[in-house]
Amino acid sequence: MQQITVNDMPSPWYRQFWPWFLIALPATAVIASIATLIIAMKNPDGLVVDDYYKEGLAINQTLARDRHARFLGLHAEGGIGPGGQVQLVLQGKQPQPAQRLRLSLLHPTRADQDQVIDLELTETSPARFRGEFESVPGVGHWHVLLEPESGHWRLTGRMASSGDGRLQLEPVGGLSEQNNN
Repeated sequence: MQQITVNDMPSPWYRQFWPWFLIALPATAVIASIATLIIAMKNPDGLVVDDYYKEGLAINQTLARDRHARFLGLHAEGGIGPGGQVQLVLQGKQPQPAQRLRLSLLHPTRADQDQVIDLELTETSPARFRGEFESVPGVGHWHVLLEPESGHWRLTGRMASSGDGRLQLEPVGGLSEQNNN
């Protein structure tokens, strides 16, 4: 009869490489899933609209405002200074010149960074407007929307805040489309 020594006995499973390797694969996937869940809960997707049907119906109204601005030949130029001061010159034929305009800076993905200010008319010929943001827009690209209080027309544009702060706003479709019609 052969005697078994301690050196001949296999080591327990928890001291071997392969069981831990096989446990590590699904454990890594579980940890990555938990990390992804935490990131998703802390940074909700700001692009999701609650009521797609209602948003779809509003598109027709928005297109009518763009067409009206093109019909009036409206466009605006100006800029945002380092202190958040805004100056715009609005050109085009308005039947009743607006006394106040609403300027919106809309962040493409973060609604909590959107800013809206009112611009006051300072001169009538040409129509010059001024206003001031409470805080200077952060770094990034912004969608810019200009509209009167009545909401009959709107002008849009884009701005990179890392640039010179210049704004050039025109109706969606641009001035070139107006010339083609």
